[in-house]
Amino acid sequence: MALRTFETAWRRGIRFFDTAPLYGYSLGELRTGKALRGKPRSAYALSTKVGRLLRPDAPPERGQVFFGTPPLNPVFDFSYAAVMQSVKESRERLGIERFDILHIHDPDNHFEQALSGAYRALDELRSRGEIGAVGAGMNQTKMLAELARHADFDCFLLAGRYTLLDQGALDELFPICLEKGIAIIAAGVYNSGILADPKPGATYNYFAASPHLVERAQRIRAVCERHGVPLRAAAVQFPLGHPAVQSVLVGCRTPEQMLDSVRMFEADIPGELWADLKAERLLPREAPTP
Repeated sequence: MALRTFETAWRRGIRFFDTAPLYGYSLGELRTGKALRGKPRSAYALSTKVGRLLRPDAPPERGQVFFGTPPLNPVFDFSYAAVMQSVKESRERLGIERFDILHIHDPDNHFEQALSGAYRALDELRSRGEIGAVGAGMNQTKMLAELARHADFDCFLLAGRYTLLDQGALDELFPICLEKGIAIIAAGVYNSGILADPKPGATYNYFAASPHLVERAQRIRAVCERHGVPLRAAAVQFPLGHPAVQSVLVGCRTPEQMLDSVRMFEADIPGELWADLKAERLLPREAPTP
């Protein structure tokens, strides 16, 4: 199914792919490498991540739910040596030598080591031309803003913090990124499910959404329906209205889900929809819209 989904994306012109050692405890990189085998290297952009080494003797990471994975578990390590080892292992799993982007992956409790170790390693690889860009991927804005102040990043992968339900990046992170020329890749635009189907029991940030959030998402959907626009289309297109956002990244399990995301991205959305969301205080007035 993963390879079928990938091939469907390729046929529809998708050329930017993101993975990580953590995803599927190596399966994400292994399957991505298999899918890209034989594709011209100049025809696509690929990002992966550093910060977790996969080891058979490591204890299971709490909160992760992957199925059919190899007998490996992640170890947080943002040191220079561990990052260089992680890059080596990612190259072996993917069968690809050069990465367009390497992200420091979720360094929430490792800020100092992320700068002194991981960033130093990635900056060195960038200066040697072995990677194209240095990034960081997180689902919070505060530390990304601090990273931007302390080092020379090319891009950030921001998950779930610039969506129809959460515009937390507007006040601090995005102005810094615009000032420093740091591109934002907006991920988690469905907030892990609630903006795809806002019903009781829907998930927000991987946990059951509060009734308040479900009600707010339903109000946003009602505005979309008045304009004949699927909520999913508004969710996937909204982040691109901000000049800091250069790309939107969505996940998919099946070819059908991938094709649905393409349709949502291509859907026509009238400007009146965004105006109505702001008039009903469902979006801040200062939020740029497509």
